[in-house]
Amino acid sequence: MIWELLGAHAPALLLAIPMLGAFATPLLGRIGRTPRNLWILVITALTFVTSVVLAAEVYTTGPVIYTFGAMDPALALAGDSGGIPVRIIFNVDAMSAFMAVFASFVGMIAAVFSLPSGKMESGRDGYFALLLLLLVGILGMVCTGDLFNFFVFLEINSLAGAALVAYRIDKGVAVEAGMKYAFLSTLAGLLVLFAVGLLYGQYDSLNIAVIAGRMQFGFLDKVALALLLTGLAMKAGAVPMHFWTPDTYSMAPSAITAFLVVASQASLYGVFRVAFSLYGLTLNYVTVGWFIIILGVLSMFVGVSMAIPQKDVKRLMAYHAVSQTGYMLLGVGVGLAVLGDPAMMESFGLTAMEGGIFHIVNHAMYKGLLFLTAGAIFYQTGTRNLNKLGGLGHSMKWTMLFFVIGALAIAGIPPFNGFASKLMIYESVFAFNPALSIIAMVVSILTLASFVKVFHAIFMGPKQERYAEVKEVPAPMLAAMAILALLTVLMGIFPQQIVDIVISPAAGALVDQGSYIASVMGGL
Repeated sequence: MIWELLGAHAPALLLAIPMLGAFATPLLGRIGRTPRNLWILVITALTFVTSVVLAAEVYTTGPVIYTFGAMDPALALAGDSGGIPVRIIFNVDAMSAFMAVFASFVGMIAAVFSLPSGKMESGRDGYFALLLLLLVGILGMVCTGDLFNFFVFLEINSLAGAALVAYRIDKGVAVEAGMKYAFLSTLAGLLVLFAVGLLYGQYDSLNIAVIAGRMQFGFLDKVALALLLTGLAMKAGAVPMHFWTPDTYSMAPSAITAFLVVASQASLYGVFRVAFSLYGLTLNYVTVGWFIIILGVLSMFVGVSMAIPQKDVKRLMAYHAVSQTGYMLLGVGVGLAVLGDPAMMESFGLTAMEGGIFHIVNHAMYKGLLFLTAGAIFYQTGTRNLNKLGGLGHSMKWTMLFFVIGALAIAGIPPFNGFASKLMIYESVFAFNPALSIIAMVVSILTLASFVKVFHAIFMGPKQERYAEVKEVPAPMLAAMAILALLTVLMGIFPQQIVDIVISPAAGALVDQGSYIASVMGGL
């Protein structure tokens, strides 16, 4: 009975569970810290299980439509709708389900890591409530089939994220970073809202599938496309709109930083959904594809170049996050650039997209792991300055091991997951343009050099007297890092199985605009 209810209403429960959890957390906090922490674990675990149930249904039976307020939620076009989907609709295909699963998983890991990380700080009830609201925003963005609701969930994502960035205050520095993130997010949200208004004015609908079916790609459509891509690329942290990432990622609590990476990837998902599902073949896919490719190359090169001279370990990792976003843009951009050529699409375009999408989840795993190791180091030493660290390998052996796994993965060293997705990108992009592939490989070499420097600065050398009392972090923090480290290894050892089962259907769903439209309008 419970499983039937869960299966039938999984899209709604996916948001309802963390939303209920967020609003009830302050009440549980009044009872005590232990009941509140158990509540957070239960809520994030239930959200993850719901996302897995939803994904299982999508991957076995096809896209899931859920119409809020309808007698039959599975029917997009109700009898009283006049053939137009007027209610709020979730359109969950394989790409959406893929994003929902790994977002809810990283949210759960961030919650586990947060349990002891701020035990001496106040405001923990608000912290966990905001974390759950951030999860709501991300899941709503990747599941909705409605442009205006995409904007609403983007705003929830931004507001919760900005408040969490400013959580530590830190003599006003964290507040400044939070305000910068809020300003940037507001600007990006306005661009998206203007674009939504332009499209609604032309097509009398906010539903993505309906607009895609009517798309003419006239002048206003092109303006809307430019606004959407600019706003979402800004939120994703792509160069040259990446200026907010170092301050935001370095000042946020480390568990939140790991989760903000996923929040940025939800915006990246928005870029891909707009390009493939909303516009598809109607746009000049070669031009837009090259635009995304150039953003990707700039992000890779500028990100790694800015990372190398950094002395703050989290700022360094933040720039590397920008660099890794470039790989995703490069892979999917190549797929978009050859979208209209079936031969090239089959030869290497789809593989490039699969590599880019695979890199999204791999990046969430190893970059999340690296940010958690940085958080563990800050938790025990109180500093992120590489010049003040050293010799921690003597007392934080597990953290050192997890850092090494994350560092080798981000540098694309086998057998870790970063190598698997980067290899797919290298090979497919080489067939499209060898120079782009060579740039991607050079960036990986620079990434490896950067993390070798960080490893030596933090863990090597004799044990320092000022860190004589330093020991390993509490068990929940180690458990969170261990889970991400294990997945980083397993996803590198069994990449083909993951690509075949999860990634290929997601890439196929993104390319197949006709099925996306038919999943909603097929009810006519």
